[in-house]
Amino acid sequence: MTTPPVAGLLLAAGAGRRFGGPKALARLEGEPLVLRALRTLTAAGCHPVRVVVGAAAEQVRDLLPDPSLAVPADDWQTGMGASLRAGLAALAAAPEPVGALVHLVDLPWVGPDVLARVAALAAPETVARAAYDGAPGHPVLLGRRWWSEIAGTARGDRGARDWLAGRADLTLVECGDLGSGRDVDRPADLPGGPA
Repeated sequence: MTTPPVAGLLLAAGAGRRFGGPKALARLEGEPLVLRALRTLTAAGCHPVRVVVGAAAEQVRDLLPDPSLAVPADDWQTGMGASLRAGLAALAAAPEPVGALVHLVDLPWVGPDVLARVAALAAPETVARAAYDGAPGHPVLLGRRWWSEIAGTARGDRGARDWLAGRADLTLVECGDLGSGRDVDRPADLPGGPA
C-alpha cells in the first residue's frame, strides 16, 4: 500500500463506440483489459480500488475478482464525467485515502511503475498527472480536498479536463522513460487484433 494511502479509480464504463464494443472486455494476451488495469492499480499499491462500470456492467462485474469493487455509473452514456462523479462518490466513503489515482481501462501499456511514480506525490491538496515526453496523459492524481469540487464540474466526455485546465498547482510527472501512455482506440491497436 502506498503511504499515505491512495485510492485507485478505474474508469471502465464506456461503450467503446469507435472500438466496436466495451474496451473493458477486450483482451490483450488473453487477459481482459479491465483485469489488466485493475492488476496495475493494485500492483502500484492503490487501496481501496474501485471500478466504474456502465456499458456491459454485468459482464464486467462478473470478471472482477470481487464484484463489490464495481461502482455503477447509472448515467454512463453521458460520458466520462458521469463515471468520475460515481467513482469519487464511492471513494468518499473510505476515510483513509488522501487522493485518488484515476486510471483508464484503455491504457494497457501504462504499468504500475508509472502509477506508483504519480501516486508518490499524494497529499490531500495534490493535483498531478503523468506526462509522456511533456504531453499530459494518465493517470491523474486528485487530492481528496478537490473531490467534491471536481464532481461538481465533471460533465460529458471531458471528465476532469476542464477542471484541470490552467491550474497553476497541476504537477506534470514525466513518465516517458517508463512508457508511451498510448491508448487503445481500435481493435487493430491490440496485438492480434484485426488490421
